[in-house]
Amino acid sequence: MTAPARLLGRRPPAPFVGGALLLVLCLVAVLHLSLGASGVGLGDIVDLIMGNGDPRTWDVLVGSRLPRTLTGLVVGIALGVSGVLVQGATRNPLAAPDTLGVNAGAYFAVVLVAFTGASLGPLPTGGAAFLGGLLAVGVVYLLSSGGVLTPGKVLLAGATVALAATAAAEFLQMIDLQATRGLFFWGNGTLMQSGLERPLTLGAVVLAGALIAPLLARPLDLLALGDETAESMGVRVERVRPAAFLVAVLLSASAVSLAGPIGFIGLIAPVIVRQLGMRKHAQLLPMAALLAATVLLTADAAAQLVVPPSAVYTSEIPVGVVTALIGGPVFMLLARRVSTGDADTGAAVTVSGQRRTPAYAIALGAGLAALAVAIMVSLRLGDVEIGWSQLVAALFGSAEEATEAVVDYRLPRVLVAALAGACLAVAGAAVQAVVRNPLAEPGLVGVTGGASLGAVLVMIVVPSAPAVALPAAAGIGGVLMLALVVFVARGSREGGRSGLDPTRVVLVGIGAAATSMALVNILVVSAQMNISAALSWLAGSTYARDFTALGWLALPALVAVLLVVLARPVNLLPLGDELPRALGLDLGRARLLVLGAGAVLAAGTAAAVGAVGFVGLVAPHLARRIVGNGTGRMVPMAAVLGAVLVVSADALGRWLLAPTEIPVGIVTALLGAPYLVWLLRRTQDA
Repeated sequence: MTAPARLLGRRPPAPFVGGALLLVLCLVAVLHLSLGASGVGLGDIVDLIMGNGDPRTWDVLVGSRLPRTLTGLVVGIALGVSGVLVQGATRNPLAAPDTLGVNAGAYFAVVLVAFTGASLGPLPTGGAAFLGGLLAVGVVYLLSSGGVLTPGKVLLAGATVALAATAAAEFLQMIDLQATRGLFFWGNGTLMQSGLERPLTLGAVVLAGALIAPLLARPLDLLALGDETAESMGVRVERVRPAAFLVAVLLSASAVSLAGPIGFIGLIAPVIVRQLGMRKHAQLLPMAALLAATVLLTADAAAQLVVPPSAVYTSEIPVGVVTALIGGPVFMLLARRVSTGDADTGAAVTVSGQRRTPAYAIALGAGLAALAVAIMVSLRLGDVEIGWSQLVAALFGSAEEATEAVVDYRLPRVLVAALAGACLAVAGAAVQAVVRNPLAEPGLVGVTGGASLGAVLVMIVVPSAPAVALPAAAGIGGVLMLALVVFVARGSREGGRSGLDPTRVVLVGIGAAATSMALVNILVVSAQMNISAALSWLAGSTYARDFTALGWLALPALVAVLLVVLARPVNLLPLGDELPRALGLDLGRARLLVLGAGAVLAAGTAAAVGAVGFVGLVAPHLARRIVGNGTGRMVPMAAVLGAVLVVSADALGRWLLAPTEIPVGIVTALLGAPYLVWLLRRTQDA
């Protein structure tokens, strides 16, 4: 290679990259200062700097613009440095404070403090967030500490903890809307501040953490060579890794307590800096900090340009939504390339069948009896409770008019909940059969997010569309999103093989779900929809559902029946590639049809009741434990259990805080997230 060619192919030196990043950050910060609802523009700021500005410009800058820009700088630096530390400690390019559940744990802690009514300052709130993030990391470690510590196993544990903490935070907000007012918007990540006190106080904490981080640079460089190699070179791995996590949690908790949980910044910045040729952590730490702050301020500026700020607080697009829109696709591409450790051995989490199988008829009969009891109890509970005798009389048309009205109102939504739960359970079973991973719940692989995107798009673009357009758009959105996830997941070869890696499907699906939900939030805010109503639907709700919604579920129910009828090819899918082909199965067509069926089931259900999660994970797993893996037996049992779960969750949500209703999706998340934690931990111990 000639000298000019070598020069052209040489990566830029670190001082040049650092100087360029610093210059870009300064330009973006000036642009960010010029944006806002007060009408003060870049020219006014320049006049103020030149000494010709008016006092109003100064008041606007100090009162709102400077706190917001300073918050972006502080949060960006915190997330960039913490992302480098987490990725260095785990040797995982997909690891970040948000993907390991740290941000969600800190977010839950802040919501919990607000729920108690305690009025704490920036530092005590940051301390609570630190404890929440530290607890989240500890749970992730416990969930992934068994056997070989593969990247897929760690990320699945992180996703589990994040889902559990987020569901718990949403539950607290629903219990006391007054105490947690404003946290729902803040929960999507926002740089808005009412003064300089909080960014300056927490900025000092972030500065301290950022100055400590370089002390870990050389040990993390050696840790990248492997634990044994690092120990042979004098690195105390058992001390370095916890120290890196402690500093990372301190930084991310400070960022969360200041601006809310902002995802993917700590993931994107270190990856891009590595692509620029920076490999040593002494270079990665400052470069990632500069780049993360630049990306965050740019995202916030873009959000303000798309939807200009106004006096209405919720009219803005939260910056966390924009970063999710950027980071979701990046996460998908990285998941496509990362080695999950499961290409040859199968899913990172496996589920064994039952040990002793009861008679199938007895098991199914018991499930149907439980469903009947759940329906009857659900008809009784709510803001107006009715007795058993009144309920029986109402069902047979001999009760008082008021009692019959209550039952007539509740009966459709209870039946919708039962059918929706059954369809979601079958959807989970279908998707899990194809990707061979019991964690491949429709919500985790992006189907629910795609369905929500399609439904909201119809609501906004064609508000006068016929009722059938909503489930149709949701179905198309869910199918297309699942097709995208499978396409991206299959586009990678690991170990010379190109099969459908079960763990990679879930990881890509997490990125797809984040992207689709970011688009949904942008559409909701941009169109000035009723945010509380939209969020209630997105959380999953059977509120005010009538018999029309049962019609929307007719097609998913028919698809569920077809899956039972075609049980034999579905039974062959989890057996890998070679055996089904040897038995004459067209594997590609079978996978496509079953995945399409799962997408139709999940998307059609989302159109009827919104995004209800975890049912497609819990119900199939319980069914396998009770009646075994055979599709002909497992799918009907899963459908019954899914119906019981959603009907019970709907009744609990109506009764717990009556007359306030908790969306059924939040209740199923509160029940399903701990179950997922137990499932992961049990698998590690097995």
